[in-house]
Amino acid sequence: MSNTVTRTRLAALATATGIAVLLAGCSSSPAGSDKAAAPSCAPAKGKVVLQYWNTVPGMDKVVALWNKKNPDIQVETKNISNDQYGILGNALKAGKAPDLAQVGYDELPNLRTQSAFVDASACKDATAAKSKFVPWTWSQTSFGGTGVFALPQDTGPMALFVRSDLFKKHGIAIPRTWDEYATAAQQLHKADPGLDITFFDPNNAEWFNGLLWQNNAEMYSYSGDKWHVTVESEQSRQVADYWQKLISDKLVRTDLANGSTQMYAAYQKDQIASYVGAAWGYSMFRDNLPKQAGKWSIVSMPTWGSNGSSGDWGGSTVAFMKGSKHLYESVKFNTWLNSDPEALALENELGGLYPAATAGLQLPALSKGVPYYGNEKIFDVFADSSKKIDTSFAWGPTQKTVNLALQDAMAKAAAGDGTLGDALAKAQATALKSMKDQAIPATAGK
Repeated sequence: MSNTVTRTRLAALATATGIAVLLAGCSSSPAGSDKAAAPSCAPAKGKVVLQYWNTVPGMDKVVALWNKKNPDIQVETKNISNDQYGILGNALKAGKAPDLAQVGYDELPNLRTQSAFVDASACKDATAAKSKFVPWTWSQTSFGGTGVFALPQDTGPMALFVRSDLFKKHGIAIPRTWDEYATAAQQLHKADPGLDITFFDPNNAEWFNGLLWQNNAEMYSYSGDKWHVTVESEQSRQVADYWQKLISDKLVRTDLANGSTQMYAAYQKDQIASYVGAAWGYSMFRDNLPKQAGKWSIVSMPTWGSNGSSGDWGGSTVAFMKGSKHLYESVKFNTWLNSDPEALALENELGGLYPAATAGLQLPALSKGVPYYGNEKIFDVFADSSKKIDTSFAWGPTQKTVNLALQDAMAKAAAGDGTLGDALAKAQATALKSMKDQAIPATAGK
């Protein structure tokens, strides 16, 4: 989608392992506090107006469709893409949060520690919704089955976008492994010194986390009443060292930000031959580089040898927010919004969302060839990627702070001050310190 910056801010999904114990491990509230604080699931008497805040382009049209069909449960939507978590955080502090809000998977643990959600499991429709979603996304929003605090909305299974015409022009095979990708980077640059295989955005920790995720890098786990922090694991180091070599050998650019005007200009000028991206990004090139129609293909992520795992970058949920007086109606709308085929089709068309609902994966738009990509069935690639995502990957309770530290250190490495390995060490130290500062029990290593 063209609104890439917004989608990037939603990036990086949390998964089941470790999440089931988030509340016990990082909240001052007892494990059952969410359920005890949840409002009644009894239907309201009379007309209800819900507040739903989100960042998705075109969501007002999706909500209008609901309102037309449901006169007794009206929804008012507010786009908060200019400062998503700042606006939501201020509303929570003031006790004026909406009934429902879009929350990135990686932000769920942090907001849970702030008692931002209510448990909707008292509503039968909420618990029954489990069967409507890809299993690993449900585990994330239910914190490993401890309740129903949000419903999955979209995901970001990763793949490799390639300018197949440039690879063909220089007689280079499209790489299937990361080793082949590095070799292709050398070959492309040798054939055309003005051509790089891709770019590395040092200010995008979420994207980098997706690369770590693909390599089964377990950054966090929970046992023995404490968090175990392994951000600087062997698997993470392998990824960092790989990209550091590409940077040091000047085979990838480091001066471009994802979704920026400069990034599109580089692709427009045939200076970059591939893009490591996610499902929601398929519309980026279609909408911003229309003259390159038919020149792009989407293939599976290069793999680490025989390890066929994939990664995820992006995705969001619609959370049940603390203070809502209309839980029953919120569940009705939330379930429709994220599982009804008509709603999902609009969200995909207008907002570029790749649905987390199993019904969404059967949408006609996702089963046909996409003209811009030479009529290739690109969503088959993303569906396959989604099946290969490691569901044991988990986020820590201070992920936002860790990501900022990681980005700062990666930017220095890209400028020649340290390495990406040093950036991992900085992120590891920040994770431990930030947890200690919040009195969250944590230790380094498993």
